[in-house]
Amino acid sequence: MRPDNEVLIVGAGFGGIGAAIEFASLGIDDVAIVEREDDLGGTWHVNHYPGLAVDIASVTYSYSFEPNPFWSRLFAPGPELKRYAEHVAEKYDLTRRMEFGTSVTGARWDDESGLWTVSTADGATRTCRYLVTATGFLSQPSTPDFPGMDTFTGTVLHTAAWDDSVDLTGRRVAVIGTGATAVQLIPEAAEVAAELTVFQRTPIWVVPKIDFPIPRAVQRLFARIPATQRAVRLVNTSLLEMLMVFGVLHFRQARLGNKAGALLARAHLRAQVSDADLRRRLTPHYDLGCKRPTFSNSYFRAYTRPNVTLETDGIGRIEPDAVVTGDGRRIEIDTLVLATGFDLWDTNFPAFEIVGRDQLSLGAWWRESRFQAYQGITMPRYPNLLSLNSPYSYSGLSYFTTIEGQMRHIGRLFGELRRRGASTFEVTGEANDAFLDEVTDHLADSVFYLGNCAGSHSYYFNHQGEAALLRPNATLTTLRAMDTFPLDDYRFH
Repeated sequence: MRPDNEVLIVGAGFGGIGAAIEFASLGIDDVAIVEREDDLGGTWHVNHYPGLAVDIASVTYSYSFEPNPFWSRLFAPGPELKRYAEHVAEKYDLTRRMEFGTSVTGARWDDESGLWTVSTADGATRTCRYLVTATGFLSQPSTPDFPGMDTFTGTVLHTAAWDDSVDLTGRRVAVIGTGATAVQLIPEAAEVAAELTVFQRTPIWVVPKIDFPIPRAVQRLFARIPATQRAVRLVNTSLLEMLMVFGVLHFRQARLGNKAGALLARAHLRAQVSDADLRRRLTPHYDLGCKRPTFSNSYFRAYTRPNVTLETDGIGRIEPDAVVTGDGRRIEIDTLVLATGFDLWDTNFPAFEIVGRDQLSLGAWWRESRFQAYQGITMPRYPNLLSLNSPYSYSGLSYFTTIEGQMRHIGRLFGELRRRGASTFEVTGEANDAFLDEVTDHLADSVFYLGNCAGSHSYYFNHQGEAALLRPNATLTTLRAMDTFPLDDYRFH
């Protein structure tokens, strides 16, 4: 049977764009990209709250094969990432392949035809030979269900659905959450709000952010001599690699390095906050690396402003014009900001129902056995499925490391498909089991299992208590594996 599309990619963020570029390089032209939002860019289209910026230097947080010499700052603001996504999509002629406002609700494999049937929210179906899910790790917002939430009569904003028409100036604002998003938002809100109350469940490790405008002369140098920008990228990537490998993955061997990073964060807090009680409440009680640390020069200082209050007693209920704390105090507000992050494990693995061979639901299989994916991209009994946002797929601190590793995997896999004259691939159960054993063994040395992560409320951990998100390998090791995995790990038909 001839499918509607040879390849269907779900998601038009950087992951989906990278996969489409790889398929184009393989000469596969019949590629469609469906996206539930009204434009491309993924998280950099959806998020536009005040203070939005990358938390990885832009020379690293970008495709290595498509450098942008004109980043305005070392840590570029969010709108620049959105424009960069648009530039890449246009350059590689991908925009014409994109269909916006299309929400995928399910996909089902048919052994007889060797095709996936994909269902969308409008009731339509389409078929494809190869299905690629590029739905992102941070794509399903988490909305808390506090008692009385539905009675609040003021303005409610979620950082993943920001209303640009709302001005926080002069308002009495409550922010719920102190994760990486809140670290960027809170200093901006503190500057303009009449009163800002921050409700913190878990403090976050914050280290200084070495950020500055990139001079025009340097931008011109990067454009004229690309090797100079590649050198800067190499240095920055190496520093991030040291932080990830030695501070997180090899906690057993480099415990002192992890403690040194925590000391840096504590010194940063002490330099900005003189009040000992406030410092105590802002200091995490879990090891650095249990949840993703972040960078800021203004987050801690925001709490020293007279209009900002840190609340750590929890939330008892929401009233029409107030938040009532766990100990019964009533704080009047007119604006409620939910910086409550994203739901990874309940609604994002997978982001829609996927049914493979033997009518096996991917979500049910993951939850009834263990979260797993060979090389973080394929699963047995799910032929011709490439799941880019899977367990053990995230490599390094920059998402682009993950993307480019998966692009290499696609290139090697589809090159072998072509060489054999085959149309179907499926990873073997033996190869999948061996990879799961390997990553489980390597993670045994990590801060997740040897450090004190209790109370961190980290999205790295699933409900079974496994840190099943990060691939526990150095970047070069990951890229080499994606280039050289044994082809016999797959069955081809």
